Amino acid sequence: MKIFENIINYKINNMTATELLKYASQFQVSITKQQATKIAEYLRGKQINIFDDTERSKIVKEIAKIAGPETAREVNRLFIQFTK
Repeated sequence: MKIFENIINYKINNMTATELLKYASQFQVSITKQQATKIAEYLRGKQINIFDDTERSKIVKEIAKIAGPETAREVNRLFIQFTK
């Protein structure tokens, strides 16, 4: 199971805005292209573990500062879908 976590975390840490929009569409999460760009720029290069609830919560709070609380809730919902 750890290998899947590593793959998912790697993908999130290197995600582009286009990929984020694709996943958002696939999981019915509503974000704009501009928000996806800002979020992807923030996530890129960080060593984030979305399977750690504390770390994911911290990231979602930062996303709320960047793109607003509603978008952060949507992105959190997307992250939760990735961890299932």
